[in-house]
Order: sequence, then C-alpha cells, then structure tokens
Amino acid sequence: MNQIQSPAKSKVLIVDDHPLVRAGLKSLIEEESDLDVCGEAEGYSQALSLLEKLDPDLMVVDISIKDGNGLELVQTAKSIKPELKMIVASVHDEALYAERVLHAGAVGYVNKEAATEKIVEAIRSVLRGKVYLSEEMTERLLLNAAQVSQSQERSPLEKLSNRELEVFEMIGNGLSTKEIAEKIHLSVKTIETYRDNLKKKLNLQSGNELLRYAIQWVNEKM
Repeated sequence: MNQIQSPAKSKVLIVDDHPLVRAGLKSLIEEESDLDVCGEAEGYSQALSLLEKLDPDLMVVDISIKDGNGLELVQTAKSIKPELKMIVASVHDEALYAERVLHAGAVGYVNKEAATEKIVEAIRSVLRGKVYLSEEMTERLLLNAAQVSQSQERSPLEKLSNRELEVFEMIGNGLSTKEIAEKIHLSVKTIETYRDNLKKKLNLQSGNELLRYAIQWVNEKM
C-alpha cells in the first residue's frame, strides 16, 4: 500500500541580531504546518554561510544586523540566489525604507510591532509571488512615483548608501553617536566618519545642520 507523502514544507531562514526576536518569529512561523524555520543567523556573514548550506525558499531579515546591513545582505543574497524570496522585518519605519527594500531585491516589508499578526500572512503572500506592503505604503509609493515622473526631481538622500541612510534616520530620531554605534555594532569613530560623509553628501556645514535636517526628514515621513 502506497504511503501518502506530505507536501514539502517551505524553508525559512531568519536573520536578526536579537535572539528573543528570532525565537519569537520562529515560534510563529512553525505553528504553520507547511512552513519550517531551517536556520537562524545574527549577522551578514553567518547568513550568507547558511544561505548556501541550507538553500532556504525565503529569508526574513532585519535592517540592523551584526557585521553588515540588512539591505546589503538582501542585495548580496539576490545575486547569489536570484529565486530567493525575501522579507524585511524591522522596527525601522516602513515609510523610510520601503522603496530601498524593494530596490535591494526584497519583496515584502513587515514592521516588527505588527509581526505577530502579519509575518505569516506576509510569508504566504510572498511565496505566492506577490509583493507584501501595508496598504498605506502601497498608496504612498504609487503617489510618490507619480510625483517624481511629473517633476523629475530627485531627493538628495538618494545619494546615500543604505548604511548612511540608517545612521541618518537614527540621528533624526535623536540618538547620540555613541547610541548609534552600540545599536548597529560599530565603533564611535566609524559613526563619526558616517556623520562627516552625510554632511558632505547633503552639503551641510555643521553637525547642528545635519541634526535639524535629519529630524525634519524623519518627521515628514511619519
């Protein structure tokens, strides 16, 4: 008598630098009979190693991770495994990062505050070949695209690297250089270099100008 084989589970790799967050996401995902968390990583290098070893169908990644940046990981993973589906799950505001997430190669964004309710829905949507964003963000992206096509004006922030934008956002949220360094696992000296680069790229003369501009930008995006 032939045994009926269960359908293969979709394999999910979780990349986040907080063990409790990884554990929470894993618990939610593995409640689903057709999903399996095949591995966990806390940073860029470990994620790439597991990507080649485990061959997941989907990767859930935070923007702030150890020894790298989540969006840079998405770009690299996409070049290694073009068919890989990726979702960014982060505390960073969707309005600030959704476009960059899509440009990097991910096809979904979930705010961690809503992850309990949304992560499985997002995974299923992305595995079906769809893009997953909040309705509000989808409308905003469409409106922005229409406005850009009419004006052809580009934001000076488009010149920033993913890591520079991450630091810029944290400045706008009132974090000190030391706090930023601790949050993204870099030295204070490295963050000071990022601040100098931001001033040059944005044509700002002082740290106070950078702070005002960053606060204004973050508030406008909320």
